[in-house]
Amino acid sequence: MDILKLLKQQAEQVEVLNLQDEKTTVEYEANQLKTCTVAETKGTAVRVIRKGQLGFAASTGDTVMEKLAANALESASYGDAAPFSFPGSQPAPNVCTFDQTIADMPIARLVEIGKEILDLILPVEPEARCNIALERSIVSASICNDKGLDVSFKNSPLSLSVEINRVEGDDVLILYDQVGTTIWEKDYLEFARRLVEKLIRARTITSIKSGKMPVLFAPSGTLAFGLPLSEGLNGKAVYKGTSPIAAKIGERLFDEKITVMDDGTIDGKFASACYDDEGVPRRRNILVEKGVLKSFIYDLKTAAQSGVESTGNASRGLFNPPSPSLTNFIIEPGETALKDMLAGIDEGILVEDLLGLGQGNIISGAFSNPLALAFKIEKGEIVGRVKDLSIAGNIYELLKNVGAVSKEAHWVYSTFYAPYVLIPEMNVAGRS
Repeated sequence: MDILKLLKQQAEQVEVLNLQDEKTTVEYEANQLKTCTVAETKGTAVRVIRKGQLGFAASTGDTVMEKLAANALESASYGDAAPFSFPGSQPAPNVCTFDQTIADMPIARLVEIGKEILDLILPVEPEARCNIALERSIVSASICNDKGLDVSFKNSPLSLSVEINRVEGDDVLILYDQVGTTIWEKDYLEFARRLVEKLIRARTITSIKSGKMPVLFAPSGTLAFGLPLSEGLNGKAVYKGTSPIAAKIGERLFDEKITVMDDGTIDGKFASACYDDEGVPRRRNILVEKGVLKSFIYDLKTAAQSGVESTGNASRGLFNPPSPSLTNFIIEPGETALKDMLAGIDEGILVEDLLGLGQGNIISGAFSNPLALAFKIEKGEIVGRVKDLSIAGNIYELLKNVGAVSKEAHWVYSTFYAPYVLIPEMNVAGRS
């Protein structure tokens, strides 16, 4: 049965999403192969606007369309006001998100990649215990609505993640990294080699006195800035009035070295696509340009509530209605080489990872976290790992005075791209 045709007779607007996801997962625990699983999800989600109110329903498997339609209509009787219209057909960028090499990858190849990662780590650190997750999916989706929109897309996400645990007496070292792509990359072990470099560097333990000093944030460490920014730039937080930068479009908020963007059109990246999850074309959104706030991210609903257009940032799952979400979040690289940034530091720290990021009220921009992994910089050289340190600050203050931003940058956790960022002075506290 054509559920779109059925619902058009009873609602002013109708949208139908069909989703199919075949997922293969291989997991290693403590250096040993643990599980290999294959799971498939298939379902339909429906949104309707009836008498100005939004209804939603979803179901998996061989759905009875009459029941799904009835559920959507009933939910609209109690739904939120819908001040927006579903989009019509629009041209979209051509974005590559599917690779047959990944789609055809068997379990045996995933197992082999897991062994290759272990073969990189264990010769360097035989006592390490590694947990590895490898996940390959084939995702097919289509969206149609009563305005004539009828789009479909397919992607092949491949995710590799590694957690390394090393315990020596009372010294506990935990390292983590993840890479994700939808196009096969020949150098798929680059992230694992970065972890090995950190392992080697972490063998030497040194100390540093508490106090104010330069703090250099590695790309993974810049998540301390990225997470609060992602909340503050979200159109939902702007509409609700909880974003601390809600009314500051056009104002200089940060140092001119800081440019931030959201780009859902990059080939091969996890959050890229031709269309967002409402059928609006993905695009490149400049959010902060040379320190000046330019834009926020929106889906259809939050855009209408704020009196602007959608930025193509709707994201959803089968059982979750769309909401605004960043795609590929980018802090633009700068003009200074990392070696020159290091050379200018007489004594300071390099922050690789923080503990507890994302906990607490991050939307305010404030953070106070112990350091999971940090290194001492002395006379321009990284001389060893420092333990039992914590840092605190507010990103909306710290990013007003940035010492330098590096030319070098890399992807962190699949969808965050960042350089090294130097804050000339921060308070660093150690265990007394």
